[in-house]
Amino acid sequence: MASDNSFIVKITAPDRLFYSGNADMIELTTTEGQIGVYKGHIPLTAVIAPGTVRIYETEGQVKSAALISGFVEILQDKVEILAEDILWPDEIDVKRAEEAKIRAERRIAEKATDTNLARAELALKKAVVRIETVKGE
Repeated sequence: MASDNSFIVKITAPDRLFYSGNADMIELTTTEGQIGVYKGHIPLTAVIAPGTVRIYETEGQVKSAALISGFVEILQDKVEILAEDILWPDEIDVKRAEEAKIRAERRIAEKATDTNLARAELALKKAVVRIETVKGE
């Protein structure tokens, strides 16, 4: 049952409706930093940066997912995320994420002139977010 402080959260991924439900709060990372949203938040549209999205459902459950990229639209009674890349913890291959982290760290440390440093740093951040989401950090 939705509380008076709840609002609608809808997360759409390219291949599915990822999440739809009521929440009392949602936390996510934008290019401007981490934000927490409650009902009545000022309207805002933002670009998502890699981070863990946490949905505090009205029943007291907290759901977390690795949200890598996309856009968020925040209205007073609704948050809609158009995610380009998002995964539940059980969908993440931790071994693959750890290998990607090692590769990215190696590319950054080598400082080769042909390495796209920004791309390597983004790959590192994505891998870290996936690992942290699984570990619940």
